[in-house]
Amino acid sequence: MRIAGKIVVSTLALVVFAGTAYGYSTLSSLDDVTRSSVIDEAGAPAPGEQPADGSLDILLVGRDSRADNQGNPLPADVLRELRAGPNGDDLTDTLIVLRIPNGTQTVKAFSIPRDSYVTLPDGDKGKINAAYGQGKALEAAKRRAAGETDKNEIEQESLTAARRATRQAVENLTGVKIDHFAEVNLLSFYDISNAVGGVEVCLNNATKDRNSGANFPAGPQKISGADALAFVRQRDGVKGTDFGRMRRQQVFLASLAHQVLSAGTLANPGKLGALIDAVKKSVVLDDSWNLLDFIGQLRGISGGGIQFTTIPVVNPDYRYSKTNPRATAVQVDPAQVKAFAAGLIGAPPAAAPKQAGFVVDVANAGGTSGLAQRVSDVVKDNGFTPGTTGNAAVRRTSLVRYGAALATQGKAVAELLGGLATAESADVPAGHIEVTLGQVYAGPGAPSGGGDPGGTGGGAGAAGSRDTPITGAGENCVD
Repeated sequence: MRIAGKIVVSTLALVVFAGTAYGYSTLSSLDDVTRSSVIDEAGAPAPGEQPADGSLDILLVGRDSRADNQGNPLPADVLRELRAGPNGDDLTDTLIVLRIPNGTQTVKAFSIPRDSYVTLPDGDKGKINAAYGQGKALEAAKRRAAGETDKNEIEQESLTAARRATRQAVENLTGVKIDHFAEVNLLSFYDISNAVGGVEVCLNNATKDRNSGANFPAGPQKISGADALAFVRQRDGVKGTDFGRMRRQQVFLASLAHQVLSAGTLANPGKLGALIDAVKKSVVLDDSWNLLDFIGQLRGISGGGIQFTTIPVVNPDYRYSKTNPRATAVQVDPAQVKAFAAGLIGAPPAAAPKQAGFVVDVANAGGTSGLAQRVSDVVKDNGFTPGTTGNAAVRRTSLVRYGAALATQGKAVAELLGGLATAESADVPAGHIEVTLGQVYAGPGAPSGGGDPGGTGGGAGAAGSRDTPITGAGENCVD
């Protein structure tokens, strides 16, 4: 069974938010942590340099792996305690971006749903968590075709390509230039959650789930080891399934950061030594990251100064496949995500490139006031040239029409607006794409809720960013 929601990315939080003089000096032993060439040399900020986009941005990746950094399988007793099968895969089940604005002591972190349907680095469409395995497989095949026979060399170079592909997919979706990268796995989470002596969490209701092994009472409680993994892994019986699980990840990370900063963990030689050992075993960092300089830059950040949220989502149950109607993903609008990420540090989103040679007309056939103009604004924000807006005869479902010369562009508009139905028609004027919004339209620009036969959609921000942010202060009780 796939172990999902591995928030072993908490490993990095323990390093990132170290604030005491003792911790600063002791953490110098992390110099020999495993490194990988994930960040382009030209893109890595020099020590002490302020990033050009106004924020130091760190990608935290939780990888579904049952091996340590040297490729050695995790011990059977550890796998049994974690209720994890012997086989993993090359998917990234946790993606979190930390945004640290210049000149402030507030860290903004956001989760990206692992099933977000995006354009992958090779140009194909797919779930963002597949970028890792795709990048790894392509690099391995390339090296074998070039005559490389050293299996270890192929594995290490392929892993680097996998990490770079994941970084690129996140950058493409969010518009955020990733400055640093950290990857952790099951072993890291297992060791760290035990090393800190457990983490305080709070549940609104008692819950029990056989698949994850979760069995928790309602209210505040301290968890560690296998129980901690079960807490962040459970999705059956959790409100919002994957989204509820992401909230649990955020609660756990926020509580962990608060505990490390306020409870003296970094001033305790035994606990700090255990943390450092855990990091060395299973965390991978980009090779341009100077941890001691970084920790010095972040002195003074408190646990309450860390906020976690989730990117806006159009439709959490997006039927993206015409050949397999049961296949689902999480539909996201890249323009919305870019604006959301930029807004966390008060920066304007990058302007989308203009799609020249045609205009997109939008007609409202559903009766929702102002809908045509809002959708036209979405079209504009995504680089298409807006045309006319207005009303049309009432119809239930939505439709995108275009002439033969604009078939590719018309389908792209339909995809942008939630996978709407399309039709090629000679009646559409040359140079125009016509969008008719039906009564059940619920894609970008629409109020949340509902779905659109012949397209799907859940309203911009239907999940994720509308939730109250999780912070390091307070109990943060969740479902």
